[in-house]
Amino acid sequence: MHRHSHSHDHAPALPARDERRAFGVALVLTALFAIVEAAGGWWAGSLALLSDAGHMVTDVAALSIALIAQRLARRPPSDRASYGYARAEVLAAFINALIMLGVVFWITVEAVRRLLAPAPVAGGVVILVALAGLAVNLLCARLLSRGKSLNSRAALLHVLSDLAASFAALSAGVVVIVTGWLPIDPILSLFVAVLILRSTWLLLKASTQVLMEGVPAHLSYDEIGSALTRVPGVSAVHDLHIWHMTSERAALSAHLLIRNPAEWPQTLAAAQRLLAERFGIDHVTLQPDWRTPVPGKRIIPVTPVAAENNPNLH
Repeated sequence: MHRHSHSHDHAPALPARDERRAFGVALVLTALFAIVEAAGGWWAGSLALLSDAGHMVTDVAALSIALIAQRLARRPPSDRASYGYARAEVLAAFINALIMLGVVFWITVEAVRRLLAPAPVAGGVVILVALAGLAVNLLCARLLSRGKSLNSRAALLHVLSDLAASFAALSAGVVVIVTGWLPIDPILSLFVAVLILRSTWLLLKASTQVLMEGVPAHLSYDEIGSALTRVPGVSAVHDLHIWHMTSERAALSAHLLIRNPAEWPQTLAAAQRLLAERFGIDHVTLQPDWRTPVPGKRIIPVTPVAAENNPNLH
């Protein structure tokens, strides 16, 4: 006897129209200014500007990937993709994080080279271009901050780290003009690289957790297993699996050892309600068992408290 709980629509929710528009506007602004900043960095001889321009090129790639991922995520499930394509956004976030690691490596290598052999920097040009970069990045950050998905967070991460890079370039230009100290340019570039690395690592960790189908960070495996054993009619839980369907949605499957097969419909309904209301899990597959599971399974038995509250176990 095998019954599934599917009390929801499998199709991924459509992303908000304003979020899609924000991606498009941010993509155009970033692409145009990347060209301006690359030209300004080459003319001024500023690593801070050039690294920021290279970063903005990766922003263009990130936003393009995000837009493609959003389109894929809207596609309904098929016979080849029964869960749909909602994880496309997570894959895009993972790719963006890897790209950012490459950017950090390039900035670090170039900054060390500049520290060993300082190059002249046109401070005035750096300041003007960096101010324009701050304005563009602030606008893009405002547009992208409305998104809540992991994909939106990935794109926003690029823009925020680029904002920090623009501020560092501005600071470098001011210091060069005021003091003439050239090492400030690669030093601030290294500072930006550290900021980018920290945020990128967090994003890479989060997206990897989803792709590896790990237990969502906000959920406790043992707590959920114990809660299921307290459902009337359940004597143990085994083969419990909890994983990400998307960055914002979890799924669960489990075998429930029951005493009375005739009461399974009521037990199933109670378990569904518990998982939805207490843990926010609405994609649930539960299978009843009335035989002891084979050795090697991780079994969550009924706790003493659960046994006291479960008359079927006395």
